[in-house]
Amino acid sequence: GQLDVDFLVFSAHKMFGPTGVGVLFGKSGLLEQMTPPAFGGDMIRTVTYQEAEFANVPRRLEAGTPNIAGVIGLGAAVGFVAGLDRQAALQKLKELTARATDQLLEIPGLSIVGTAAEKAAILSFTVEGVHPHDMATALGASQIAVRSGHHCTQPVMDYWGIPGTTRASMSIYTTDAEVDRLVEGVSEAVNFFA
Repeated sequence: GQLDVDFLVFSAHKMFGPTGVGVLFGKSGLLEQMTPPAFGGDMIRTVTYQEAEFANVPRRLEAGTPNIAGVIGLGAAVGFVAGLDRQAALQKLKELTARATDQLLEIPGLSIVGTAAEKAAILSFTVEGVHPHDMATALGASQIAVRSGHHCTQPVMDYWGIPGTTRASMSIYTTDAEVDRLVEGVSEAVNFFA
């Protein structure tokens, strides 16, 4: 294809689809060299007590019964994403990110980690004197869903000298009111822990 990549991988749940299913695209020659990660029905050509000959790609990498319902859900998610007005969605995400950033930075002791100009609609932050897990617990008690911890980036957290961050993610379904509620919840938590 146009990208000329060796492998391309993505998860359905990152695009509004079901969990536990995704796509692995690879160049045939590289896929043929891979050892099958699992063994089961339809991934072999012949088997004896001494050896097994694996089927050709893609069957050699698809042991057992596939996640049929998950793949159907993935197809629906691809159709949904393909039908979006991407420019409008990106503009809305940019506006939500700016709104959240401006309001959160008014909270004393709050610092945003990651301030690139064209960043995704994700806000990772710390609050002086409040552990990220405590912040997430307080927000969760107020029905505000965030993540906390090192987010699989321990070297970055070590570089910044922090135990982790609280991370709020926005998407195409996030509303201005939800951003305002996040800010209100963080402010309430900061006052509680003070």
